[in-house]
Amino acid sequence: MTAKDWQAGGFGLYIHWPYCLAKCPYCDFNSHVATRVDTVRWQDAYLSEIRRIGAETGPRTLNSVFFGGGTPSLMDADLVAAILDTVRGTWPHANDMEVTLEANPTSVEAGRFAGYRAAGVTRVSLGVQALNDADLRRLGRMHSAAEAHAAFEIARRHFDRVSFDLIYARQDQTAEDWQRELREALAMSVDHLSLYQLTIEPGTAFGDRHGRGLLRGLPDDDRAADLYALTQEVCAAAGLPAYEVSNHARPGAESRHNLIYWRSGDYVGVGPGAHGRLTLNGTRWATETPHSPEAWLDKVARTGSGETDRQGLTAEDRGTEYLMMGLRLHEGVSLNRYRRITGDALDGNKINELQNMGLLCAKADTLRATEDGRAVLNAVLRTLLLR
Repeated sequence: MTAKDWQAGGFGLYIHWPYCLAKCPYCDFNSHVATRVDTVRWQDAYLSEIRRIGAETGPRTLNSVFFGGGTPSLMDADLVAAILDTVRGTWPHANDMEVTLEANPTSVEAGRFAGYRAAGVTRVSLGVQALNDADLRRLGRMHSAAEAHAAFEIARRHFDRVSFDLIYARQDQTAEDWQRELREALAMSVDHLSLYQLTIEPGTAFGDRHGRGLLRGLPDDDRAADLYALTQEVCAAAGLPAYEVSNHARPGAESRHNLIYWRSGDYVGVGPGAHGRLTLNGTRWATETPHSPEAWLDKVARTGSGETDRQGLTAEDRGTEYLMMGLRLHEGVSLNRYRRITGDALDGNKINELQNMGLLCAKADTLRATEDGRAVLNAVLRTLLLR
């Protein structure tokens, strides 16, 4: 692999804010509920980590910043401004650098959003999850459908780019229900939607209920696949085709930060539980941090570094990541880039087999999953990567 391979994907920064007002029963993200947050301590830790990693990477051009969580819209606007001021002083940045902040409708206020915009945020991603009150209650959300609509309108007044998330394959959800909800979402003049199938994760409240047989009405695999197919059809007809398995956008409105992940660029992960990928001196490193907010803050203060582990990835690891992430995209992957990363070519017989099944399309240097292939991507990847 060439030392500059990451430039094909770009360079981004992820900032993790771990706090929420409440823990959703389906959520397995690193989120916590706290009654008090020491903003000064958090600011010191964030700025210290940004400067430390900036000294390692040198002056490479930053394409995006993403505030994720947790609920970053609970952050003080002054803290967001201090972080972004330090970021701009640490790395040169693209003229159109994307700065995204995740928000929940319960924490959306016009004054707070005005502060985020003044700080340099350019894009907001709203965690709506459902557009009817009964399902919002089932999902443990603290907002109503009306509050979700109001939050979206506030966000649109302050930011040119607004996305929101919805979860489907919910309990007792019919195809007609989902189609009606999707059309309502699309009628809101949204230019980006993240549409995720509900998954039951171990260690969550939903996981516990499901294990005890108390989470009834979930769709079987065939019905979930039908809902996925319906999602692709309705969104494409409305001008928001899938550019990634779970993400739909009007042309030009794609999430630039997430494209860095899917195109195997480099990204810095700052905050508790944040992961990163950094290419330094020709080696691509996987970075990790403690999940506990208190442990991360303490580690930064004591040692000057919030990382717990840094592992050099092998050529095989890098090639596997490139395929796993890149084939999620409609654009697919470069066969030549895969060969440069791994020093080996993909098995042509396996590619032909999957093409004949209608799951892959290979044309010139590009290999991409078809719509049918993206629906069963894990099986496609197992076949491609089987030694």
